[in-house]
Amino acid sequence: MKILVTGACGYKGHVLVPKLLIKGYKVIAFDLQWFGNFLDPHPNLTIIKGDVREINTIPLDGVDCIIHLSSIANDPCGDLDPKLTWEVSALATMQLADKAKRAGVKRFIYASSGSVYGIKDELQVTEDLELTPISEYNKTKMVAERVLLSYDNDMTVQIVRPATVCGYSPRMRLDVSVNLLTMQAITNKKITVFGGDQVRPNIHIEDITDLYIFLIEHPELKGIYNAGFENISILDIAKLVTKFIDAEIILTPSNDPRSYRINSDKLLATGFKPQKTVLNAIEEIIEKYNQGKLKNEDKFHNLIWMQKTILNKITH
Repeated sequence: MKILVTGACGYKGHVLVPKLLIKGYKVIAFDLQWFGNFLDPHPNLTIIKGDVREINTIPLDGVDCIIHLSSIANDPCGDLDPKLTWEVSALATMQLADKAKRAGVKRFIYASSGSVYGIKDELQVTEDLELTPISEYNKTKMVAERVLLSYDNDMTVQIVRPATVCGYSPRMRLDVSVNLLTMQAITNKKITVFGGDQVRPNIHIEDITDLYIFLIEHPELKGIYNAGFENISILDIAKLVTKFIDAEIILTPSNDPRSYRINSDKLLATGFKPQKTVLNAIEEIIEKYNQGKLKNEDKFHNLIWMQKTILNKITH
């Protein structure tokens, strides 16, 4: 099977692509490489530096399955340039789906987001609840979902709404809750928590990448699936970090109301089982740092990196 992975040089892509190659799949890794490329060469891997907005540059000849990870990731980055966010995360997705249909691609796996639900009072946020996205990032994910579902008669569409991903990747992200708080503790011996009561659903990067492979192997599982297994407040995440690092927790008022939780019973009913936890992610990040394999660098903070090196190039 030949698989096209968009956003293959991102946080999840750098963990997913090697797993696909181990499984024996042929992989086309398509990515603009804003944050670099750390994928190792492999005879079954073709790496293409390209922009998903330029739809004619995306090769689909012989492609059996698309795993569409590409987007302007997270709320602050999405709000930085709304036009860019809509072009990359919504319009390009629509064009890719149309091109996939015309090329005869039979499988389309889409990485949406658990944040599409917005702020919910319900303790069990299941796939059938109304979507009330509050940021450009969430809104583009919702629209892209609806577009892809309209192609359900043309190809197998599998949509994943992941929780906040945590854990180590060669293309690390240190701007997501677990990773961020762990790195603060490592480098400052202090953890700054804004608010603290906001809840974040979490999933380990090994589990979310395993899930994409699980879906490849189970084409009968169509539709939408939440993917998050630990709904934890930001303050409680900080307290978990202090189990491993002696760090002071500093509470600061926050004007950020975002509080997300999700229920993944539908996914668990398919037989998929997560293997790792937030505690595993914290331990692994500390271990990689102590080994010298991870540093607190600007390129691992999406918003900082986009503001410093990318935004002016792509909008002027």
